[in-house]
Amino acid sequence: MDEKRDIFKTQATLKVGEKVYSYYKINSLEEKGIGNISRLPYSIKVLLESVIREYDGVNITKEHVERLANWAVERDSNQEVPFKPSRILLHDTTGLPAIVDLAAMRETVKRLGEDVSKVNPLIPVDLVVDHSVTVDYFGRPDAMELNERINFERNKERFRFFKWAQNAFNNLLVVPPATGIMHQINMEYLSSVAVTKERDGDIEIYPDSLVGTDSHTTMVNGLGVVAWGVGGIEAEAAMLGQPLYFVIPEVVGFKLTGSLPEGATATDLALTVTNLLRKKGVVGKFIEFFGPGVGKMSTADRATIANMAPEYGATMGFFPVDQETLNYLKLIGRSEEQIALVESYYKAQGMFLDENSPEAIYSDVVELDLSTVVSCLAGPKRPQDRVELTRMKKQYHNVMREKVEKGGYDLSESDLAKEVVVKHENGEESIIKNGSVVLAAITSCTNTSNPNVLITAGLVAKKAVEKGLRKAPYVKSSLTPGSRVVTDYLRESGLLRYLEELGFHVAGYGCATCIGNSGPLSDEVSRAISDHNLAVGGVLSGNRNFEGRVHPQIQANYLASPPLVVAYALAGTVDINMTSDPIGYDQNKKPVYLKDIWPSSEEVQEWMGNAVRPELFRERYQNVYTANESWNAIHISEGDLYEWDSSSTYIQEPPFLRDVPEKLRNIEDIKGARSLALLGDSITTDHLSPSGAIKSDSPAGMYLQQQGVSPKDFNSYPSRRGNHEVMIRGAFANIRIRNRMVPGYEGGITKYLPTGQIMSIYDAAMTYREDKTPLVVIAGKEYGTGSSRDWAAKGTYLLGVKAVIAQSFERIHRSNLVGMGVLPLQFIEGEDASTLGIVGDETFETIGLCNKIKPKQKIKVKAIRQDYTSFEFNVIVRLDNAVDIDYYHNGGIMQTVLRQMINQKGKSAQTSH
Repeated sequence: MDEKRDIFKTQATLKVGEKVYSYYKINSLEEKGIGNISRLPYSIKVLLESVIREYDGVNITKEHVERLANWAVERDSNQEVPFKPSRILLHDTTGLPAIVDLAAMRETVKRLGEDVSKVNPLIPVDLVVDHSVTVDYFGRPDAMELNERINFERNKERFRFFKWAQNAFNNLLVVPPATGIMHQINMEYLSSVAVTKERDGDIEIYPDSLVGTDSHTTMVNGLGVVAWGVGGIEAEAAMLGQPLYFVIPEVVGFKLTGSLPEGATATDLALTVTNLLRKKGVVGKFIEFFGPGVGKMSTADRATIANMAPEYGATMGFFPVDQETLNYLKLIGRSEEQIALVESYYKAQGMFLDENSPEAIYSDVVELDLSTVVSCLAGPKRPQDRVELTRMKKQYHNVMREKVEKGGYDLSESDLAKEVVVKHENGEESIIKNGSVVLAAITSCTNTSNPNVLITAGLVAKKAVEKGLRKAPYVKSSLTPGSRVVTDYLRESGLLRYLEELGFHVAGYGCATCIGNSGPLSDEVSRAISDHNLAVGGVLSGNRNFEGRVHPQIQANYLASPPLVVAYALAGTVDINMTSDPIGYDQNKKPVYLKDIWPSSEEVQEWMGNAVRPELFRERYQNVYTANESWNAIHISEGDLYEWDSSSTYIQEPPFLRDVPEKLRNIEDIKGARSLALLGDSITTDHLSPSGAIKSDSPAGMYLQQQGVSPKDFNSYPSRRGNHEVMIRGAFANIRIRNRMVPGYEGGITKYLPTGQIMSIYDAAMTYREDKTPLVVIAGKEYGTGSSRDWAAKGTYLLGVKAVIAQSFERIHRSNLVGMGVLPLQFIEGEDASTLGIVGDETFETIGLCNKIKPKQKIKVKAIRQDYTSFEFNVIVRLDNAVDIDYYHNGGIMQTVLRQMINQKGKSAQTSH
């Protein structure tokens, strides 16, 4: 080891089997009188180990180590610390713009006469192609093959780019399409829990850790791995050796006691935790689970809860490594050597949770008795809006009658009673009403990683089929497992055929419905919904149900466990009390209730024990990179630079780095800004950068048609994230976004203030650009919640928005805005657009922005009304630390990293660290 790096003298060795490993023993700090290390939260211990191991005296300093070591004393401080994860995880839709940016950065480096090999990931990067497949075909044995064929036809250009990137960049591996969902593959294959690496002649061992360009990267927290979601912009910086800086987090301990009652699933628990923590308010905090209830939970159940961390607002939902972690590693086929290494290392570090572990000190503690968890769903518009199964029918009626401005649908009694007869292609007729379930999808990493809920779903299907139950023909049903292993154990158990008999054939391996790739409804159902303005329902085992996300025609979407998805598919409506109303009738016309087809937990465990085996995991992952023959057949160009095609509608060189000034820009006040949009609370990244289908009459749709692309070949917004021309036109283009500057309208519409003309947000922004008018966006609470979508910030930037003024920001989106050089400003407590009388037609200017701005400094904003009267209000500059200020000063993260490269005079990007 390098003694200059180990200034705290923490070096130690660990012998496991015949091998000797070196590591940094964090508990030795406590022996030296630095911090109460043994009582630190386990997640903080991992961060502490990282800063000790990555210490360089420049980016990571002695003060950073001491801050984390003394977290128990200074946990409420606003001091920042750096973090260098051991690896990066991408998927194809957020990974595409990130890798496109790296390719563009190489072009800029070349133009400047520098070595393009400087632009290269310095730590391992895994990219999983899982967000492309769409459920075009369903309910038939060949649905998966047909959908994958279309997937390759639609996305061949993107897939070719990924194959080029894997060859052109070091440290980048791509998991091909039709393999599974990134988070499940991360759990089952990519995560080692303990990493080994040769350095300075030693074999070094340290905790596995990562950041990913997907909010649900947190799923692997269930395996004891510290990880969270970041924007693609931050991920690029981390790839290039930049530490991620963040304020030392509060860690809320979540004490679990008892055990789940009969009939309750991990999904029910995850939705309960989400609801509880949203009410508590844990945005930006770590959640660390402990207590006797944790030991009774499987790793799959833990991962289901950890996955939902973005929905409950936390940075992480962490479960420390314990005996159950080792059990899971054995289940998924890891070697005895690796399992022994994990156990020995985590015990040596005091990071292994068992009955002898001292209880950690936490910022706060929340408790939940698992025995109080009951069956539930969440919806119809947000994942935190939990509804107990017994109250679903009542909640449905209440929300349908509620006013739109209060989150309802404002339907009259006659609307609720409306019935539409639909004649299907096979000659059958059915009746569709408001509340009819037209989409039932077992989908998403949240649940398909969990054999317990999938075996339960299979048993529900088996019992239903045996009683002669069938789903209505208007229900589009699909199964998109998180990995091939799921299909293997469902098939081996014999349960897959029962799911298929109810229409839940495997439709693909990817996020599918949960990301908005649910595909079209049948023509006759789609027409009935449109012609009669029906508020129909969808039920999915996903983690997100924001407006406009799942399907543009389905307004009420509920999250549920896989067995409940099957049950609602059979019932065909959300207008039902599942606990007292029959969901169908058997062969003898007798009513069948949910309890009649719900298996016991003992029955589920017996089926699981017979079906889920280590051999299935080992066999599936032994050739994971080469199993897809269609992927293997893709021809790619060679070379360090990508061959851009000016006619491409998928991939274009982005404009962000074409003209990077040699000198830093001055931080100056924004003057003469007009409002592009005046928005309410809970504006999500789906509102800011849609993830679903592209409408033909939208700016993006019209652009594609001008390029000769037929609407049937539009694909989706996520698939087009490598083309800024599409994505700028998709910014703020969600069909459900409501801009208060144009009351009565839905969608990406605004008022061009100089003339009062109503037009698309894109057209208005381009007109303002011609006028050289800067723009602002004004919003309420929780601005930017949802997926860690960098285009939500990139699109904002390209529209000409200089600042976003909101009541509060979601963590990742605020960081992404800064990373793009857009200024986040926050109203002071107790003030918002309404209390200040802001209506959106004012002209705005900041007072106090300058190069000497301090983190979270208050400045004034002056608003000038149309009658030339004015008023001022205070805002907080949400540049939260010195690094944020540096990024903003440079014009963004990419510009900062590029300038550092250029200034290194031929040295590698890592040398400056």
